[in-house]
Amino acid sequence: MIRFAPALLALGLAATPATAFDISAMTDDERSAFRDEIRGYLLENPEVLMEAIDVLERRQAADAVASDKTLVTTNMESIVNDGYSHVGGNPDGDITLVEFVDYRCGYCRKAFPEVNQLIDADGNIKMIYKEFPILGPDSLTSSQFAIATQLVEGEEAYAEVHDALMTLRANPTEEVLARMADDMGYDGPAIVAKMSDPEVERRISENRDLANRLQITGTPTFVMEDQMLRGYVPLNAMQEIVEELRQSKS
Repeated sequence: MIRFAPALLALGLAATPATAFDISAMTDDERSAFRDEIRGYLLENPEVLMEAIDVLERRQAADAVASDKTLVTTNMESIVNDGYSHVGGNPDGDITLVEFVDYRCGYCRKAFPEVNQLIDADGNIKMIYKEFPILGPDSLTSSQFAIATQLVEGEEAYAEVHDALMTLRANPTEEVLARMADDMGYDGPAIVAKMSDPEVERRISENRDLANRLQITGTPTFVMEDQMLRGYVPLNAMQEIVEELRQSKS
């Protein structure tokens, strides 16, 4: 109401307290004049609209952060302790970073070297990978192969294959993936055969269910402690978040 003081004064209504102001009590002519005055004021002072939009956007952003924090807190056990997702970095780190990843996602690939740099340079971050193939058959094949590698060859092999899939330029056919595993010293045919195992499908299905509960619709999506980071986040921004989280714990 303060913003519209000129309009109210022009109508002789300024003496009416804002809390008691009732536009429905106006006559049709008064209501029309009031609207014209408001329109004129906004046309003369368009920065008021920009200010209002800015306030609205900041409120919406704050609401989204609060909502995401609630979603993360509610699903924390499934996020950090599902019993099957690969754990990299420092397993005893004081900060836990979780990534929902799709190997065919361009932004996941863009984030890949920066996430590795963050983990390597920091030395105290626990990294958890969630296979979340959402970009079609090639994405699904890649995730199936990564999980099958984990089941057949173990955690170190998964980590190596994960990195290779993030930089693979060829189409991830079973033949290409088997040859890639063979070149790494693993049993490519055995891994390919394991891709159809029900356990592989169970893990992908559970990750999808978790993503649905977290309202995740794109990759990469990161969960860092109780914060959700939707989309690509530059290295320097992630480093700042890590520092802020550590300060909040101290």
